Amino acid sequence: MKHIHDFIIVGSGASGSVIAHELMLAGADVLMLEAGKRFSAGTFPDNELDANAQLMWNGGMDASKDASTLFIRGKVVGGGTIINQCLLDRFDDIAWDSWRSQSGIDFFNSQAMSSHYDSVESHLALHYMEKQDWNTNAELYVKVFEQKGYQWAPLRRGQSDCGKGNDCMTCLGGCPRGSKQSMLETFLPKAEKLGLRIQSETTVREIIHGPSFVTVYGYQQGRPVTLHARKVVLASGALGTTELLLRSQLHDILPALGRGFHCHPQWMTVGMFNATIDSHKGAFQAVKSDEPRFRAAGFKLENVFAGPIAIGLLKPGYGFEHQRFMKQYRNMACIEVAVRDQAPGTIRLNNRDRLEIDKPLSDIDRQKANNGNQLVADMFRDLGANEVMTSPLQIGLHLMGGCSIGQDERQSVVNERFQVHGLRNLYIADSSIFPNAPGINPSLTIMAISHKAAQNMLGDCGVTSAFKKQVPGVANV
Repeated sequence: MKHIHDFIIVGSGASGSVIAHELMLAGADVLMLEAGKRFSAGTFPDNELDANAQLMWNGGMDASKDASTLFIRGKVVGGGTIINQCLLDRFDDIAWDSWRSQSGIDFFNSQAMSSHYDSVESHLALHYMEKQDWNTNAELYVKVFEQKGYQWAPLRRGQSDCGKGNDCMTCLGGCPRGSKQSMLETFLPKAEKLGLRIQSETTVREIIHGPSFVTVYGYQQGRPVTLHARKVVLASGALGTTELLLRSQLHDILPALGRGFHCHPQWMTVGMFNATIDSHKGAFQAVKSDEPRFRAAGFKLENVFAGPIAIGLLKPGYGFEHQRFMKQYRNMACIEVAVRDQAPGTIRLNNRDRLEIDKPLSDIDRQKANNGNQLVADMFRDLGANEVMTSPLQIGLHLMGGCSIGQDERQSVVNERFQVHGLRNLYIADSSIFPNAPGINPSLTIMAISHKAAQNMLGDCGVTSAFKKQVPGVANV
């Protein structure tokens, strides 16, 4: 006799982990499926190359259709929270107002979402980066901002007892101290103590929605698996969730599926100095722009850096010129420009049954990038850099959309209760439901939205509170 779970959650990142925790508090029978492997603080890869290969889809090299943009997404228990920098900001009214206007969803406002932010933040150790956290790269950033009269602010990061080591760069491949507030260190262990089962190395390929339960088909380490749940939550991010719905042949009933894909396109500008900067040591991200003119212009600036492999990819060409560039690694400072893009892209399966991402940059988006990159280049020259290089490589961070939320079934995929239109047993609350790009790091808001979605899911099951360890009858809905 087949076992029918109350919930199956596909994906273990910021969305799936928060939802799992809330459902487990209510005593539900929950199975979480994750395509990636499970690591711990002591077993994460110890070098950049292996981290990319083992923790990211396609080695961190998902490319757009025209190969102009590389998209980065996690493939590991904990999802993108394992490979991100855990920068946790709430959305401002600019972001919420644009979402509410486009989607017609009334709760997209700071007041309505405040309690959900409060709830998820109560499970996280949050730290505003202080002056003592700055490395030389951050010091140069603040110096030139103050010279030019631009407003800046400290980044808020999820971290606990991080210490004062010089290996912060390794956090992009999993935090070896267990300090970074990834899902692996926060919501997942709490949910597991309540009985959550996590089945890693399981790739879901198709779902079939029925009136009483949903069937999930996939592969665990190459072996076919078939699973069943009364309700299924898709939490694989913009690319993963959209691809799964496409593979499930749902495009005909969901005309907006795969549309409205956004990201925050990023460009990195490197300034070379005579002095040693060592941007790779210490907290390589500490400050951000807080300049209203930049926000209105559609871009933001952050001090940032990367490991030698990633920095090497930024520089076009090869041979002696490339070697000359890389020999200056310890003399490099870096500032990124991240654009709040306006032109939506599309996600589809091509005729070879492979995921195809068409993400053009509009003339307006490209102008935003050019303005920001020129500003950074001027900053480095003012600081005395002897060489400035803006990489032509576009990096797509914070992947969003493809299954947007809204009231109009022709223009959206998910309704205001986070159910897929017409499929009441299928839910989505991850970044794929974003109506547009907010221009703010989305990780904390994914958690807050997922907290709200979990309450809706429990309400749909007749459970009014997620704060009872056991709720009779959950398995009978």
